Amino acid sequence: MYRGATVGVVIPAYDEEGFVGDVIREMPDYVDRIYAIDDQSTDGTWDEILAAAREDASDRPTDDREDAGRLIADGGTSALASRASVRDPIGRVVPIQHRENRGAGGAIKTGYLAALADAVDATVTVDADGQMDLSQMPRLLDPIVEGEADYAKGNRLLLREYRAEMPRFRFVGNAMLTFLTKVAAGYWKTMDPQNGYTAISCDALEAIEVEALYEYYGYCNDLLVKLNVSGMRVADVAMPAVYGEEESSIAYSQYVPKVSSMLLRNFLWRLTTKHLVLDFHPLALFYILGAATAAIGAIGAAAAAAATLSGIGGSIVDGSMSVLLVLGGVTLLLFAMVFDMAESEHLETQVQ
Repeated sequence: MYRGATVGVVIPAYDEEGFVGDVIREMPDYVDRIYAIDDQSTDGTWDEILAAAREDASDRPTDDREDAGRLIADGGTSALASRASVRDPIGRVVPIQHRENRGAGGAIKTGYLAALADAVDATVTVDADGQMDLSQMPRLLDPIVEGEADYAKGNRLLLREYRAEMPRFRFVGNAMLTFLTKVAAGYWKTMDPQNGYTAISCDALEAIEVEALYEYYGYCNDLLVKLNVSGMRVADVAMPAVYGEEESSIAYSQYVPKVSSMLLRNFLWRLTTKHLVLDFHPLALFYILGAATAAIGAIGAAAAAAATLSGIGGSIVDGSMSVLLVLGGVTLLLFAMVFDMAESEHLETQVQ
């Protein structure tokens, strides 16, 4: 336990042979449960999880091993059992093997379902590639156990010395995705949304619909949107960037369009659900009117430009009106963003 709270750690693993075993063996002693999820790996990841679990169990007191042996003894919930095979716990490690490859988000979802079945107070997500500093885990757990946040996540952009450690191409991509996620999720102070080093409370997991979480790499962005609609508090914790030998498996040609379309859908869902259905706030109308006005103006400007280039000639008044519509639409969008920032400001905190 950590400061009186039970702690579970979810480790999603796909082809992480040579890495995942060290992550399990180096897990802090205060962690009560380790959900190691093999996402149908094609290498020796599963065998390494089992071997590391046995080694970890042999190094722990007998009482701890007996307590862990009672975890999700029935195989967990039906939702969990339908997507994965849950082995008997080995010490504090619960080995879980997916029935089919589900991706990083799918493995995180499976771990969350297992943590919910165990009613763990705080659930941490740790990558299996060894690129997360486990000594930093208390900084994520503190806002949760102190009741200051429902969800805490690492942020490699908050401090200059941490930003300097990030490769430039990652920094540029991260900055762009940070802005898009701010718009979609409504957490305007929160940065580095792709950081997978997180901690979430049991209350927050119960508040969101875990089974409906996005299962592709944008799962962390999707989770932020759902947390905002549920009124959950988020802590952005400054965290150093750690890059090892493991290479990213993200195919950006698929990642960019998939995650972008997901963020757009989530943005519209958040506006509709939070600001029109559950409650009413004019920021939703500002967003809608602003986008529509700017789009009409842009179409008009493009038509006027095309007419001029083709030699047909276009009305200067029509062109000027289109420009004014674009400017008016952008102004409405900016007002909407200002309202949006104020609406969720009390839900955000930064830990440096």
